[in-house]
Amino acid sequence: MVNEALSNVLAFASVLAVFVMALVQLVKNSVNLPKQLVPAVGLAIGLVVGAVSYPFTDMTLVLRLWAGGLAGLSATGLFELAFNRRDGNTKDK
Repeated sequence: MVNEALSNVLAFASVLAVFVMALVQLVKNSVNLPKQLVPAVGLAIGLVVGAVSYPFTDMTLVLRLWAGGLAGLSATGLFELAFNRRDGNTKDK
């Protein structure tokens, strides 16, 4: 059972993630905001980028919003994983 819509959303989200990651970094370097808000900013930027990407795909608005949201959340996590190394444990002993 292959869900073509889901495959399209995931493929489009992986393309959008690069652009969303760059825009999130631009916002982080331009505006002083708490670190807790960075994922929400990434989600918002992803939704906007997904919504305005209508010339590049024939997907419906809902599917583009899903792709943008996934791209926003994954771009934030991808950057944190790749460039922000944290040592130590989650619990203090």
